[in-house]
Amino acid sequence: MIETAQPIPAARSPISVQVEAGKTYWWCTCGRSKKQPFCDGAHKGTGLTPLTYTAEAAGELWFCACKATQGQPLCDGSHNTLAP
Repeated sequence: MIETAQPIPAARSPISVQVEAGKTYWWCTCGRSKKQPFCDGAHKGTGLTPLTYTAEAAGELWFCACKATQGQPLCDGSHNTLAP
């Protein structure tokens, strides 16, 4: 049985990204990527995998960096409730 690691907060605030309509993004779910908020493969061996997100429209979106959002991959303000 493979044990899944817990995600770690990459930051305590969301990351603004200008997305392109129709483009697919791979959101980091583990918090270990050096290319936040997106995946760089650092999840390997953790049991966690990136989340695919395709932008419906071009514009600014706020991607979660604390990894606690219930609205993955976008920020829902959960970083405001994390313990210091």
